[in-house]
Amino acid sequence: MSRIALVLRKDLRVLQRSPLLVALLVIYPLLVAGLVGLVAAYGSAKPRVALFDEDNLPPVAQVGGHTFRVGAAIDEVGKNVHLVRMSADEAARQLHSGRVVATLTVPPGFLADLRSGLTTPSLLYDTTRGGISTRVTQQMQALVYSLNRRLQQAFVGADLRYVRLILHGGTANFAGRTYDVLGLDRMHALLERLPRSPARDRVASFARIAGVALGQTGNLLSSTANPIGLRRVSEKSRSSFLSAQVQAYALALTITFLALLLAAGALAAERDENAIGRLARGLVSLGELVWAKVLLAAIVALALGLTIAVVFGVIVDAGDVVGGEPWQRLPLLALGVLLAGAALGALGALLGALAREARTASLVAVLVVMPIVFLGLVPKEVAPIAGWISDALPFTHAVRYFASSLYDAHPWPTVARELAWLVGLGAIFGVSARVATRRLLA
Repeated sequence: MSRIALVLRKDLRVLQRSPLLVALLVIYPLLVAGLVGLVAAYGSAKPRVALFDEDNLPPVAQVGGHTFRVGAAIDEVGKNVHLVRMSADEAARQLHSGRVVATLTVPPGFLADLRSGLTTPSLLYDTTRGGISTRVTQQMQALVYSLNRRLQQAFVGADLRYVRLILHGGTANFAGRTYDVLGLDRMHALLERLPRSPARDRVASFARIAGVALGQTGNLLSSTANPIGLRRVSEKSRSSFLSAQVQAYALALTITFLALLLAAGALAAERDENAIGRLARGLVSLGELVWAKVLLAAIVALALGLTIAVVFGVIVDAGDVVGGEPWQRLPLLALGVLLAGAALGALGALLGALAREARTASLVAVLVVMPIVFLGLVPKEVAPIAGWISDALPFTHAVRYFASSLYDAHPWPTVARELAWLVGLGAIFGVSARVATRRLLA
């Protein structure tokens, strides 16, 4: 064990003498983690949708007796999509080329049908296949829902005017014609002037009951138009950039990059410095040499991982956000960081042994990191094969461990399962690295 400690001490002193290298090893994975976060945020950004207005909607229109800005309303309610007005040919061309993800068309006669209230006009849309087409369809449905919410107030108001006409009488305009409506009130007054009879009393009773019932029409129409309301409660919560998932991914990505690169480069450097032969002749066995590189990766990963966790927690606490950093979970997080760093260090040692030269090993480690990370980001539901492959690598298990150890109410089942995976994968990669290290003697 003392010989392993001596090799480890030597590697740590090499890092101490290379502050620029250490800074790059820390900053680069954090930068990549930030870029991954930006890409994830872009994935939820507003999709670009082409709007083609065949009906030439005016800026202001009368709908249901109310002034209604139809065109402006379409623009305003399109908060979840980025609407771009263009011609039909341009919209079709950009849809086929993928410049827009959908087209939304206002057909001819749309406003006339809307004003009449006799037919239901439709907006027409087309989307690209696959990708985010399902989400775009949901956004189009949300847009139409928002338009309907605005229009229903005007139509409910128009319906209530007709109800008031039936109740109190008056002049009505419908389908271009004018009508004089008697109304239940005047009908009841006329009935009172007629001689009493069973027939008259029944009609008068009906007029009175109908008047009471129609008096509640306003409340009934409002409840029918909005049977369920949705009210947002104002409460402090985390930004998506400070979520537990983002923290887990940032920790795992940084540790993956650092451990792979350090272990691969440090092991291959022993051959470049012509030290592997002298060490193997009795000073340090090949197994101990691999263990030293694994411990190097684990120790550096632990130091950097805990620093990131503490900085993240301070930012969350400084923002007075509900559900801040659970500081009492840091020891549990430290255990996972240490084992994840060791497992990734074993994989890095294997890459270094296979590459043989330090420069080649560093390049291979950089090239391997990105596929490992992005495989771990792909949900199993989207690509089951990618999920199976990522399960054979430490990154995904590290992400699950970090998220569970920090924020799950009952983390122990997940923690135990992911620890077993990390230990098992680390042992497999460590044994493989020990076998492959013989290549460095050639």
